[in-house]
Amino acid sequence: MKYNFDEVIERRGTDSVKWDGVENVWGRKDLLPMWVADMDFRTPPFVMDALRRRLDHEVLGYTFACEEWYTSICSWLHKRHQWDVTRDMLTFVPGIVRGQAFALQCFTKPGDKVMVMTPVYHPFFLVTERLGREVVYSPLDLYDGHYHIDFERFSKDIRGCRLLILCNPHNPGGRVWTVEELRRIADICKESGTMVVSDEIHADLTLPPYKHHPFATVSEAAAQNSLTFMAPSKAFNMPGLGSSYAIAVNEDIRRRFREFMEAGEFCEGHLFAYIGAAAAYTHGEEWLEQVLGYVQANIDFTENYLKEYVPGIGMIRPQASYLVFLDCRALGLPQEKLARLFAEKAHLALNDGTMFGKPGEGFMRLNVGCPRLVLQKALEQLSAAVKEEMAKG
Repeated sequence: MKYNFDEVIERRGTDSVKWDGVENVWGRKDLLPMWVADMDFRTPPFVMDALRRRLDHEVLGYTFACEEWYTSICSWLHKRHQWDVTRDMLTFVPGIVRGQAFALQCFTKPGDKVMVMTPVYHPFFLVTERLGREVVYSPLDLYDGHYHIDFERFSKDIRGCRLLILCNPHNPGGRVWTVEELRRIADICKESGTMVVSDEIHADLTLPPYKHHPFATVSEAAAQNSLTFMAPSKAFNMPGLGSSYAIAVNEDIRRRFREFMEAGEFCEGHLFAYIGAAAAYTHGEEWLEQVLGYVQANIDFTENYLKEYVPGIGMIRPQASYLVFLDCRALGLPQEKLARLFAEKAHLALNDGTMFGKPGEGFMRLNVGCPRLVLQKALEQLSAAVKEEMAKG
């Protein structure tokens, strides 16, 4: 089947955070939203069909996880990531940020140190701070067009930390960490007594020729000292279903986390979360390959357009995901003025780079998970705004 990702779908009026939430954040309605990390494509028909079939029954009673939820996840991870996971390793989680909050409460105490590598998805440090833990910020190095880990700095910063929250693949930089890098992280964390929580929500959006490596698969040290979070939500554009899961290889970590989750009934999902995930993983391979091809082409389009029409703005080419970190440092604008340029001149709603930590200064995050026509319009608006700014001298 050939899926149509060029279709422009009206999302306003659906309580969409991305579209209807613009006014709450920017105080205006005239901005083209390219910020929140969901795609403007239709959720796959096989997911929608599975939900409709269940709705036809017309009794929405209490349910438990369907057998297909377990088998589809195990099959998907084996086929897609060569990871042999058993059903007893799986725990349902109602969203990965919530999962991180649960992990923080389960494995750390107030006042404990938790490390993040910035720039990074902002809930990593915001949730940690709100739960009364101390955040240790260990910045990544940007060179050769991508983010890299300074392992000498990493080794120093990790000392005394109870937990490392790892973004694998990385957001907002789109970096796919190599096996060697992940093994070094695992070895250093084992030595320092630091448990690793690996957020792998963008795993299935890894772009060719890169390959995602689940953290727990790279070594025994990694497997025995980590908790992994995954979900079909980003790849299959279904984050509204809140269908995520945790994977723990180590039996003690698994037991402790599951006991915490069961104590508050946090691991009880709703029926659509189970059904949607099972449908995505059972029928989604062809759809995913096509959407990855479309996203890859959008990234190419963005890179070429910026080079030709938007002097002063470059980009970090993502190795995974539809999120592009725009490098605006050559414009020489203070961050506040840069943010105003995008909102007030270009009429675009993007994520401010500093949202992801201090190293994000001079950057803006652009979501290219949209029809090409919408992306082109956004880039044209940006080009006009930058030209106007540069003409002012």
